[in-house]
Amino acid sequence: MGNDNLANPAPLGLMGFGMTTVLLNIHNAGFYPLDTMILAMGFFYGGLAQVIAGIMEFRKGNTFGTVAFTSYGLFWQSLVFLLIIPQTPLWATAASNSAMIMYFICWGAFTLCMFIGTLKANRGTQFVFLSLTILFFLLAIGDATGSALIKTITGWEGIVCGLSAWYVAVAEILNEKFERTVLPLGEAGA
Repeated sequence: MGNDNLANPAPLGLMGFGMTTVLLNIHNAGFYPLDTMILAMGFFYGGLAQVIAGIMEFRKGNTFGTVAFTSYGLFWQSLVFLLIIPQTPLWATAASNSAMIMYFICWGAFTLCMFIGTLKANRGTQFVFLSLTILFFLLAIGDATGSALIKTITGWEGIVCGLSAWYVAVAEILNEKFERTVLPLGEAGA
């Protein structure tokens, strides 16, 4: 069986990322507290679904999709771990503020590199990675400054980022299903 007979796993990974990012950033924008709904979405749909999509991308021979989905799936799982582990009796030490700043800076740098990899992809995918790069650096700045305004701006930017991934996922699904452009993604870069 050739790779052409496999389904496109990107919409699964994009939806896992997009929905989880929107839900977390509605919290970051100040609409509701961090709770088990966000943590469960982060671990399972943002985390596990993206890891599965990354493994499926590997099977299709897509290195970029493998690295992106698997990495961001594991990002979500590690973020949930960082948020809940300090609440457990066995390991009650939270990550320091400076450690979280470096965590977000490293993810921002990684995402910037991944954004460069999208320059030959469609504009929708480019926007997802560019807005995610900005999101990670805003998270680091928010933690570094403690500014409520920066954290609220970060939340709104994260909602835009998550919705853009959601749009790309739905566009890929509908465009494939209807065998025509239902939702445009913008031409691929040069």
